[in-house]
Amino acid sequence: MIRPLLLVSCLTLAGVALAQTPDATPAPAASASAPVAASTATPTALTGDAGRGRQLAYTCQGCHGVTGYKNAYPNYHVPRIGGQSPQYLTNALTEYKEGKRKHPTMQAQAQTFSAQDIADIAAFVSGLK
Repeated sequence: MIRPLLLVSCLTLAGVALAQTPDATPAPAASASAPVAASTATPTALTGDAGRGRQLAYTCQGCHGVTGYKNAYPNYHVPRIGGQSPQYLTNALTEYKEGKRKHPTMQAQAQTFSAQDIADIAAFVSGLK
């Protein structure tokens, strides 16, 4: 009997070996409708669930829900995020998560979110006025 893990490993190795065979016919150019294009294209944006985002964004109100609020450290004017585009919000939270944007509180918050969480928060917050 072949163990499932071993079988997967063998199939994976076989796939790699076949893909690297020099006399294999070159793959056709990827097109938008080709199945290969989906695996080589950049990841598509996740669809956010505003209802779930509302639950996740409860801590955002502590700073972003107060007009003119400035936090003590670092001294930083907290921007209004309600009504911002979902793409902007997604980019900002992702950059905080990855450490590309520096703000200790936002980095700590963003670290707790998955990519789907970020999409959900962006869907909710972008709909606020």
